[in-house]
Amino acid sequence: MRTLIAAIALALALPAAAAQLATVTLSVKNMTCPVCPITVRKALQKVRGVVSAKVDLETKTAVVRYDPKLTTPQALIRATTDAGYPSAVKN
Repeated sequence: MRTLIAAIALALALPAAAAQLATVTLSVKNMTCPVCPITVRKALQKVRGVVSAKVDLETKTAVVRYDPKLTTPQALIRATTDAGYPSAVKN
């Protein structure tokens, strides 16, 4: 019975934890080949607090889910820029 209660409590807590994540779309420059998105994704994933990074060569964007308590869009921009791919928050 305790295990069941603990499982239910955990299941109820998960949506609240997910709600604390933020998502930002970055416009990324200098991506010209199929390897570029991989490099950008790896640079973003190294940033503490990044949960996921999906980079698209065709649209030259990166959609990043992150914990705003651990990182900021400015840190994500710095990571891509340091990897050779300047970016900015896409409006």
